[in-house]
Amino acid sequence: MLKTLQGIIRTGNATVKYPFAPIERPKDARGKPEHDLVNCMACGACAVACPPNAIQMVVDPQAQTTSWSINYGRCVYCGRCEEVCPTKALRLSAEFELAVMDKNDLEEICMYTLQPCAECGSPFAPAKEVDYAYRILTQFIDDPDAREAAGLVKVCPRCKQKRDSQRAKQGFGSLGGAS
Repeated sequence: MLKTLQGIIRTGNATVKYPFAPIERPKDARGKPEHDLVNCMACGACAVACPPNAIQMVVDPQAQTTSWSINYGRCVYCGRCEEVCPTKALRLSAEFELAVMDKNDLEEICMYTLQPCAECGSPFAPAKEVDYAYRILTQFIDDPDAREAAGLVKVCPRCKQKRDSQRAKQGFGSLGGAS
């Protein structure tokens, strides 16, 4: 018994006086996801990748907006959102103390405007995402396919489908097929 007491005294205190003393966190500790509103283009990749559906995207065509929201109460801090974000707008911080008095304080919501179609005017995608795609495509100015795609970035899928069907119809007629 004396040896056990000597071992305990030599070891010292094995616990940390948390929350009164700061706790040392590992370098790669995963904490609260931090959302960068400026870099986010509301593409929804994070919402698709989120296993517990903590990140949600809701489109409101009447208001021509899409809302991005994260519920930190649901988040399991897996880091999938950080991995799939093409613009690095989400990153896991070291912050892990998320105690709040009201559960509504665990939710963050951001609104993004939708891009109206250049042909029909109906909203179809987040404007920041359309702008991002346009900037990427215009980097390949020597490629005729990229130039054509850049010209169609601000056109909704329905209008693109109409264009394609008209193009196919014209191509079919020029081949001498029956109409």
